[in-house]
Amino acid sequence: MTSAYTWWGALCGAGLGAGVILIYLGLPHHRRPDLAARIEPYVQDSPRPSRLLARSTDRLDVNHVLSPAMHRLGALVDHVLGGATSVRMRLERAGRPPDVEGFRAQQALWGVAAACAGALFAVMSFVGGRHSVVQAVLVLVISFAAGVVGCDQTLTRAADRREQRILAEFPAVAEMLALAVTAGEGAAAALERVTALSSGELSSELGRCLTDARAGSTLPEALQGLADRTGAASLTRFVDGIVIAVERGTPLADVMRAQAQDARDSSKQQLMELGGRRELMMMVPVVFLVLPVTIVFAIFPGLGALNMSF
Repeated sequence: MTSAYTWWGALCGAGLGAGVILIYLGLPHHRRPDLAARIEPYVQDSPRPSRLLARSTDRLDVNHVLSPAMHRLGALVDHVLGGATSVRMRLERAGRPPDVEGFRAQQALWGVAAACAGALFAVMSFVGGRHSVVQAVLVLVISFAAGVVGCDQTLTRAADRREQRILAEFPAVAEMLALAVTAGEGAAAALERVTALSSGELSSELGRCLTDARAGSTLPEALQGLADRTGAASLTRFVDGIVIAVERGTPLADVMRAQAQDARDSSKQQLMELGGRRELMMMVPVVFLVLPVTIVFAIFPGLGALNMSF
């Protein structure tokens, strides 16, 4: 028995020593690049792309980890559901790459995950003798459909939340653009200054407009792309006013000030509408919680007196 413990101790010590040596050899100052790795960045055939045209990603990250079978399942989901144009518009509104195939694969992944959870529930119920095979299959189908629909609804909510953030930032950005144009700057210079001084969803969209303009598109086309991506009515009117002013030579400062005033009025109207909806929602606890309790407190003493009289 002692010799067996001795051998196990020797093996554990050898493993620990090997691990320490590997950690020591893996330290940064031991991982020096060789000659080929040092000169490779300077002898590449293709030039480095411009940072102004660089984007974070052109496809969803889920594409890099999904298997081909999952992509085929996503193609099947796209064939059954359809609506690729609507999905592409919602992806752009949500600020994601317009990769419909990747989103369908992601929907399929959500469906498979939900189906696995449904399968676990069906197996537990089947072992308990409470379900038949047909009911288990129905649970799997319903779980897969729920996962697919849940992924779609998540995209819709993400697009709506981003649109709300853009509309919340829009009055301030419009005012900054009006001030920059009034100070004597052109449309492109005003956009560049506002993009540099601000941050947020709308600022990133304006930066994308400048990127498109530097890539060869005209400024009206880049702004029209901004309106198409966001889909907000007030922002579309603002872009249309700027495009018409640039194309027809109208004084841009007056147009910017008028559009900024329109943005402020639209923001006030949205706040008033939100306040009206919140006022109606406040009636729910009053009607269904406070009022019944008040009625009970008012009627209960009378009921007690009636019982005592009888």
